[in-house]
Amino acid sequence: MSAVGHYLEQAGIATVQISLVREHTAALNAPRALWVPFMLGRPFGAPGDSAFQRRVLVSALQLLTRSDGPVLEDFPDQAPPDNLNQTLEQAVCPVSFPSLTRTGSIASRINDEIGQLYAWHSLSVRMRGRTTLGLTRCSPSQLGAFVASWLTEEPKKVLHDPLLEPAVALKFATDELKAYYFEAKSMQPGQHTSSTLQDWFWFETTAGEILLTLREKLGRDGDPAFKGLATLSMVPRAVLAAVGGRHHPHSKE
Repeated sequence: MSAVGHYLEQAGIATVQISLVREHTAALNAPRALWVPFMLGRPFGAPGDSAFQRRVLVSALQLLTRSDGPVLEDFPDQAPPDNLNQTLEQAVCPVSFPSLTRTGSIASRINDEIGQLYAWHSLSVRMRGRTTLGLTRCSPSQLGAFVASWLTEEPKKVLHDPLLEPAVALKFATDELKAYYFEAKSMQPGQHTSSTLQDWFWFETTAGEILLTLREKLGRDGDPAFKGLATLSMVPRAVLAAVGGRHHPHSKE
């Protein structure tokens, strides 16, 4: 979008964009952009909250008055709780959820974790009538096994399409795996915001542990094909800032 913005600006058309990955937008010097601290896939915050979405939209449009670009402003607030989840609380009985498994091999742990979330993800699909999964044409269990294999000496290089470059396949798999977790968790009782969902995923799940560890591994390996994935898109900027002050619950250090 940043590149398209530059093209349109050259034609005399003022542009503004909403950014979910600040580093990408900064690197491309977008003419005008508003960075929002929301989860990927939710550029306007929580679905169904028109008042908050209007605030985001107005904040972005106000940047059109700026001519001193490139302009990159930060939206100051986190997204409010998901209204759909609040409605579901009245329909879901309070239950005790089993703790996510923290013993065994990392492959078996993520497989167990994915299985525990299956019913909640199915509920998400029924309630919303859609899912962001499907690009890879793989099941969540297959995605988990594929991503976990990259922490071994013999990573799986082919996800579904053998023509996909390994780095592209890994990006697709990690993005879709995160979507599965977020969609499933958002159906469980409680008020969920982008911040609470992020904290849960990155600091309480085996999937989060795998991606944090994998990011470090890819960074150490120095393979240029994986540079963008390791440094920018695998782990959100806000999570990286929080990692330094936390001790991951799965860490063996």
